[in-house]
Amino acid sequence: MGTDDKFEAKADQLKGKVKEGVGDATDDPGLQAEGQTDQSKGHLKEAAEKVKDVFKK
Repeated sequence: MGTDDKFEAKADQLKGKVKEGVGDATDDPGLQAEGQTDQSKGHLKEAAEKVKDVFKK
């Protein structure tokens, strides 16, 4: 997994956590859902890169 890809995946996860937290604090279910989606996207990117790394070896 490339360093840029790791940072991008973690950035998506952190961005999602912040959005979800703000959504919780403001009772905004749309922002909560968007945050959860961003976190999921980050986790999927991370998993995809790990799978690619397995097949490179």
